[in-house]
Amino acid sequence: MIDRPESGERAVLVHLTLRSRHEDIAELKELAKSAGTDPVYVVTGSRKKPDAKYFVGKGKLEEIKDIIENHEADIVLFNHPLSPSQERNLEGYLGVRVVDRNGLILDIFAQRAQTFEGKLQVELAQLQHLSTRLVRGWTHLERQKGGIGMRGPGETQLETDRRLLGLRIKQIQQRLDKVDKQRHQGRSKRKKAEVSSVSLVGYTNAGKSTLFNQLTGADIYVADQLFATLDPTLRNCRLPNNSEIVLADTVGFIRHLPHELVAAFKSTLQEASEADLLLHVIDASDDDRVETIYQVNQVLEDIDAHKVRQLEVFNKIDLLEGIQPKIERDEAGNPVRVWLSAETGLGVDLLFQALAEIFSNTKVQRTCHLRADQGNIRAKLFACATILSEKIDDFGDSELVIEIDTKYLGLLKSVETDDLH
Repeated sequence: MIDRPESGERAVLVHLTLRSRHEDIAELKELAKSAGTDPVYVVTGSRKKPDAKYFVGKGKLEEIKDIIENHEADIVLFNHPLSPSQERNLEGYLGVRVVDRNGLILDIFAQRAQTFEGKLQVELAQLQHLSTRLVRGWTHLERQKGGIGMRGPGETQLETDRRLLGLRIKQIQQRLDKVDKQRHQGRSKRKKAEVSSVSLVGYTNAGKSTLFNQLTGADIYVADQLFATLDPTLRNCRLPNNSEIVLADTVGFIRHLPHELVAAFKSTLQEASEADLLLHVIDASDDDRVETIYQVNQVLEDIDAHKVRQLEVFNKIDLLEGIQPKIERDEAGNPVRVWLSAETGLGVDLLFQALAEIFSNTKVQRTCHLRADQGNIRAKLFACATILSEKIDDFGDSELVIEIDTKYLGLLKSVETDDLH
C-alpha cells in the first residue's frame, strides 16, 4: 500500500479532534513507526465534522502543505478513514502520497503476515480497500473484443481493472474458505477429544505473545511494536490438575479495526468466537486501559465472541509500584481477574491455578430420552458429548446415557432427561 524506500519515508501526521469519532494521537505515532516511516511533524486541530472535499479545512490544508515543503516530507498519514475522493483531492493539492488510517493498518498487516493464509487474508483486505478507490477509466486503452456481435469499444481500463479485481477477490475467498473448513475440522476434532480451547485476545502490544510463550514454552516473535505477531499460533498446554487445553494466540486488536480486516480475518478470529474461554490480556501500566478494554470488547462483539467467558489478565505489573500478583474472584468464588507479569514470570503460576479451577471436572452424566423427530439434537450430542450407551425402541425413540460438559447443557432444554448419580 505504501512504497517504502530503504531509508524510510518522512511522514507528516494529521490528527483532528471530531465530535463523531475519537482516535488516539499516540497510537497514530506508533502505527506510523510500525509502518516504517519517520514521523517528522504532527498536525493537530478540531472540527465539528470533516470537510466533504479535503476532510480538513482550507486553512489547515495550507498549513499541511507548508509543513510538507519545510520538512521535505514524502507522505501524509491521516488518523482517520478518508473517502476515495477525499484521498484523491488531498493528493492532488498536496502533491504527495496520502494514506488514511485504514490504509496504514493494512500496510502494517502486509508487512507482518508470514504464513500463506495470513498473506491471503491481507491481500483480500487490501483488494477490498482498493476496489473502492478505482474511480477513473482510461479510454485511450479501450480494446476490441473479437467475435461476431462483440465488436465495439470493448472495456475501458477501469472496467477491466474492476473485473480483474473481482476475479482475484473471488479466488482468494475460495482459498480462504478451504482454510476455514480445515480450521473448523481441527476445532471439531478438539471438541470430540474433549480438549478445551483458550484464545488470548487483547489490545495490540498488551503482551499476549509474551504470555503465550510463558504458558506454552513456545518461542514466537515478540517485539515492542503494534501487530508484532499477526498469524495465529496454537499450542497444547498442560495445567496443574493434569488436564490439557489448546492455547491460541490471535492478532492484537486496535480501536476502529478496519471492517476489511475483520471480514478477511474471519477464519482466524473464529478461534476466539468458538473458544471455551478468552484470556483478555490487558496492559495494567496503560493509563488508558479502560478505553482499550472497551475497544477489545467492541471487536469481540463484531466477531460474535462477546458471549464467550472471559478471564481478565492484567499484565505488566512489574512496571507498577506496590502491585503484587493475585487472583480476584467474583461473589461465587470463581476467578475473574489475574494480576501478573508475563515478562518476568511473576504471577504466571496463579494464572495456571485459575485455569485449572476453571477447567476442573465440569462434566455431568445424564440419561436423555429423544423422540424420533429430534435427530438434530442427537447429532449435536454426538458432536459435543461422550455417548456411554444408546437404546432405540421400535418407534425410533432413543434413550442415551451421556457424559456432557455443563457448558453444553443448553442443548438439553427441549429434551427429557434424568440425572445420574
